Amino acid sequence: MMSVDSPDLRTAAEKYPILISAYYQSLIDSSNPESDPITRQCMPDPRELDDTLPDDGLGEEPQTPVPRLIHRYSDRAVLLTTNRCAVHCRFCFRKRFWKSGNSEADISKPELEEACSYLKSHSEVRELLVSGGDPLMLSRARLLDIFSRLADIENLKILRLCTRVPVTDPGRVNPELAAGLAIIPGLWMVTHFNHPREVTPESVRACSEFISRGIPVLNQTVLLAGINDRADILEELFSGLVSHRIKPHYLFHIDPVRGVKHFSTGVERGIKILRELRNRISSLATPVFAIDLPEGGGKVPLLPDYRRGEGFIAIDGRVLYYPDQSQKDGTYTEK
Repeated sequence: MMSVDSPDLRTAAEKYPILISAYYQSLIDSSNPESDPITRQCMPDPRELDDTLPDDGLGEEPQTPVPRLIHRYSDRAVLLTTNRCAVHCRFCFRKRFWKSGNSEADISKPELEEACSYLKSHSEVRELLVSGGDPLMLSRARLLDIFSRLADIENLKILRLCTRVPVTDPGRVNPELAAGLAIIPGLWMVTHFNHPREVTPESVRACSEFISRGIPVLNQTVLLAGINDRADILEELFSGLVSHRIKPHYLFHIDPVRGVKHFSTGVERGIKILRELRNRISSLATPVFAIDLPEGGGKVPLLPDYRRGEGFIAIDGRVLYYPDQSQKDGTYTEK
């Protein structure tokens, strides 16, 4: 593993503590740690000390009506069940919660009661994202109790379990946990693979525990400079996930949050990659590329623009006219 042997690295590690599971550490290529995609996701970097962006760059705190509950969109909300994770991912947009020995890491019973009361009184909320931190860091009994409470709220029709544990510590997922969650109606799991090296027999098994019991599994990926910002890497990742019945859902640009700016590729890089993937992977393997706006502005899906004048760019590069568009000289092809 890369050592923390410089003052700036030590300062970054003190501000944002290192946490890595034994499993995730085993994926590191120790022969080339400087460019290893696993190392770069979990080891500190002096550039994390850049303080030009706010800690809460997405404006979650002003949209938190009761502790632990973020209500940004009218029909859905986020419940933060814990501050704990198996790995401290250096690109995390909630790095502001990283604290050593935090005795209030997990949601308390009074906090859960208050959140449930809020959700019951806001019937417009139909979908809840159960997130953190990572909910799968909770004990099985505690996690199932939380989901049972949420399942009893009549207006909640869809529950999303948002977790990176299948990727970072898949041994925490067992048949008993998956079977307990499988009885929760409307449950989906959203996990977080960023690189093909994370798609291992262990992580696939963890996801399969849910899939085999009828829980759909989606994936979100963060576009990370120097880690996965190439079409060939994402083609391998997305195609591999689909082959295991894991649907690529979102490809996110890095968020405007303090301590993660050095992972930014720029929005145009993501659009360029989508354009390159157009003729290489199917719609099943293609996620929505999105940015999350600052100040609670919400997600914006982005797509390459395939229009050219009154025509459209075909997969082979020609510009063709769609039948309900004006045609030049009775043809569909631009001269």
